[in-house]
Amino acid sequence: MDDEGITLRLTHDQALVLSDWLHQVMFQSDDLEGIVRDRAVWSPIHAISGTLDTTLSEIFMADYAERLDAAKERLRVSMYGEAEASADAGGSAAERRSP
Repeated sequence: MDDEGITLRLTHDQALVLSDWLHQVMFQSDDLEGIVRDRAVWSPIHAISGTLDTTLSEIFMADYAERLDAAKERLRVSMYGEAEASADAGGSAAERRSP
């Protein structure tokens, strides 16, 4: 068995959005068990989530929701363009974690 680590590269915006999503499915709902039925997969999910949480200082900032919304918008625009991004902007800032 090879235990050599793997480096995963994300942009800061990708990391912030992924961290928020992981937080929601892991700690604010029972979605993780419905999404991930094989508990072996939970180990890497927890490792990724923990790494993101210790790396991203924004999750503790008062303007976290605004920063998250801006990151999501930039990612939507980069993937879909201006018009498509505006149409896909779901989610409420009130649902996000706060300090």
